[in-house]
Amino acid sequence: MGFYLRKSISVGPLRFNLSKSGVGVSAGIKGLRLGAGPRGNYVHLGRGGLYYRKTLPSAPSVSSERSPAPCNGAGPLSPEMTDGTHAPLEDIESGSVFSMCDSDSAELLNELNNKQKKLTIWPFSLVFGIVLTAWMAWPVIGFILTAIITGTFYYYDLMRKTTVLFYELESDVKPLYEALHRAIDKMSSSNKIWHIEAQGAVYDRKYHAGADRLEKRNTTFINKKPLPFIKTNIAVPAIGVGQQTLLFFPDRLLIFKKNAVGAVSYRDLDINSDVRNFIEEEHVPSDSVIVGMTWRYVNKDGGPDRRFGSNPEIPIVEYSYIDLTSNTGLNERICLSNADVGARFEEAVKRLR
Repeated sequence: MGFYLRKSISVGPLRFNLSKSGVGVSAGIKGLRLGAGPRGNYVHLGRGGLYYRKTLPSAPSVSSERSPAPCNGAGPLSPEMTDGTHAPLEDIESGSVFSMCDSDSAELLNELNNKQKKLTIWPFSLVFGIVLTAWMAWPVIGFILTAIITGTFYYYDLMRKTTVLFYELESDVKPLYEALHRAIDKMSSSNKIWHIEAQGAVYDRKYHAGADRLEKRNTTFINKKPLPFIKTNIAVPAIGVGQQTLLFFPDRLLIFKKNAVGAVSYRDLDINSDVRNFIEEEHVPSDSVIVGMTWRYVNKDGGPDRRFGSNPEIPIVEYSYIDLTSNTGLNERICLSNADVGARFEEAVKRLR
């Protein structure tokens, strides 16, 4: 999915519309809709070429000032247990999501975190309906009631837990965000994408194919799938980093974790990419470049250690590494099999600053 900019968003029975005058909302069925917008409230009805639209009087507005909501919070891999040939692996891990906040994001984060904490009700109503149906003399009636009640609570959860984010990009910002999309699309096409969870220094390199560090990595994802209870009119790139997901919005980076959301503005985001050699004991991805060979157990001169009977040759490949950090606690590293994609992504993010 490429870059897009929609003018409307549907959340259950509601439809949010973006116009030059601002954001409006309407609800109803085909032939009858009630709405509210920058120009007041209205009713719109009719079908088959005959329509009626009436603007309704608005209630007097009450002006009030709101203070911003406060920020919450203050080489080849050996076994993880050190065997004397390498240091214990140290986690590359972000701090508390609640500490990732800037003054511009405080109010948004307060809303997102409050809605994340709300209990989802519809699964309980479904279980209750199934149990009730089992005790009823007329199961068909029970199934119908269960469907109605569960559907009602589903839309109730959707309305009270969903946050709507509308973006209208200015002419100088739109091409920069499009460039970020293109860079992330290129990253997502890499044959392999890893999240680096931990690393450790090597003490005795001859036992680790000559590597100077060890890494613990897991495959991860880069996509543009929408998150539950977030509705927006643009496609938002997402990168999985362990238990967290990084979402690259036009104005900030949002960090989603279960029941918690943090934010880092692009001006506070430090991003560094480089190309590093990796001694690959697994299958070499098709888009990687092999730059050399080594041995599983290697002598100081680079030759094989003859003391080991099973000592296969191992390819050395180039990978792209990207580090994302901030002074509020973000600390994540991803690795991609395509060595050419990291620099393009770094440039796109830095231009958004």
